[in-house]
Amino acid sequence: MTSRRADRRGHGPRGPILPPEVPRWRSRAAEFDSAALEAFAEIDQHWHSRLVHLDLAVDMVPRMRLKPGESWPEEVVADGLVPLARLVPAGVDRSGQPTRARLVLFRRPLTHRAPDGDDLRDLVYSVLVELVSQHLEISPDEVEAGPNDN
Repeated sequence: MTSRRADRRGHGPRGPILPPEVPRWRSRAAEFDSAALEAFAEIDQHWHSRLVHLDLAVDMVPRMRLKPGESWPEEVVADGLVPLARLVPAGVDRSGQPTRARLVLFRRPLTHRAPDGDDLRDLVYSVLVELVSQHLEISPDEVEAGPNDN
């Protein structure tokens, strides 16, 4: 006996439309998260000891606006007027608790600028290199080269 919810209007039980073996099974958000983790892992393998206290976060869209006549601060990587990612330094939250530094990637602006998965991964990687270089206070070339090649 099936529940009323599972057998809506006599159409039988509801289930997944695509099996997990099909490439489109994963959502766009899951695809983006995978690309972000893959890009960050490449940087983290060289700089892990200095990035232990750094978090990686994904936000759908930026919640910040640029006032007329101003430019984005150093900790924001932007494409013109559209922010793509941001470095949020460690600090204290509203309740007085310490917070860790984090890199925030904005999913929608980044995915709109990359036509396919490989381009998205490359774009996310270049944005992360820029933010990690700001966090570590070194050049982006040094971040890509790794600490042993300095």
